[in-house]
Amino acid sequence: MDTLEKVCSIVNEHFEISDLILSENTTWEEIGADSIDLVDLISAVEDAFGISIPDEAIENLKSIGDVAAFIDAL
Repeated sequence: MDTLEKVCSIVNEHFEISDLILSENTTWEEIGADSIDLVDLISAVEDAFGISIPDEAIENLKSIGDVAAFIDAL
């Protein structure tokens, strides 16, 4: 499983999305995530990948693809 697939899986589990096909272009607005949801999601991503994402970087993560690209760049 590549990074994008793993992030999609985490998002799907976190939001229990079954009627929306997730892609790298899926934004937080499209899945109805608010700021608290995003904090919880980032925490789950950090745990799954064994990384830490700085708070200032989170502001630039607008989509699933942004998160995957950030992880791949580490």
